[in-house]
Formats: sequence, C-alpha cells, structure tokens
Amino acid sequence: MAYDPEKDKVLKKWKCEETGLTVSINRYGDGEAKLQIGPRILLKKDGSERAPVKAGRLTIEDLMWIYDIIDEVKDELSALAKPA
Repeated sequence: MAYDPEKDKVLKKWKCEETGLTVSINRYGDGEAKLQIGPRILLKKDGSERAPVKAGRLTIEDLMWIYDIIDEVKDELSALAKPA
C-alpha cells in the first residue's frame, strides 16, 4: 500500500518557542492516534521559519518544556485513543 499524504493528519500540535521543538498527535487514515516528537522549526534572522529539521537529541530546555506540557498531551492522546 502506497503512502497517501491526504490520509496523514495532525490532530493537535505544540511548539516550544525557545527551542523550536514540536510535539504533535497524528493519525494516518483510520489508524491509532500517535505522539510524534519533532521536527524542530527554527527561525531565520528575519523572523520567518526555516525548513523543519530532525529533533535530534533533546536539551534540558526541551525536556523541561515536555515535562510542562505532558499532562495536556496525555489527556489529548487519551481522548483520541480508540476504546480497547
């Protein structure tokens, strides 16, 4: 089965303004909602966004930001999860 970008949906997204790291909840087609860490979206000197890059290794700033939002992320993902 070929990948279909029309079926790939971002359901909720968070972005750390300090480090550019993004965390999102995504779903492909009718599949399970899943958490994605990354990419990073950094800013150019003129304030516009650069092309996304891999998240790579996380800094303490990244970790503290994830720690701050993790309950909201968990609640959103739990609400989107299909019943077992």
